[in-house]
Amino acid sequence: MPQGKEKKTHGILALAGLEPYQEKQGEEYMNDAQRAHFRRILEEWRRQLRQEVDRTVHHMKDEAANFPDPVDRAAQEEEFSIELRTRDRERKLIKKIEKTLQKIEDDDFGFCDSCGIEIGIRRLEARPTADLCVDCKTLAEMKEKQMTGA
Repeated sequence: MPQGKEKKTHGILALAGLEPYQEKQGEEYMNDAQRAHFRRILEEWRRQLRQEVDRTVHHMKDEAANFPDPVDRAAQEEEFSIELRTRDRERKLIKKIEKTLQKIEDDDFGFCDSCGIEIGIRRLEARPTADLCVDCKTLAEMKEKQMTGA
């Protein structure tokens, strides 16, 4: 690679230690190699989230103390509350990852649930659990804004 032209990998791909998928000329969309690529991304993401859950459990067990000072006790309770909310979001994300892994197994991954077109490799690398194409997602967000008045 020419000097100063290093490839940078961001987000989930970087977390999984993977490079962006390089499509080959005339390659069929969501072939075995592409599905395997996304399976690796999702499995690594799920593994890392599960590690975070385990770390939180150990942290809360190790740090749990009955502070005599009400301010210290309140600070610890708030810290634990924030951690638990974060873990709850991650638990929901793990379920979504598992649902997406099942879609890969069922050969139903990579296509918009609304209109059926290809979601696209780059979009899926940025958000592997995406189940709508950009246009349908944009439309859904606009409808949601209209319904909530935001």
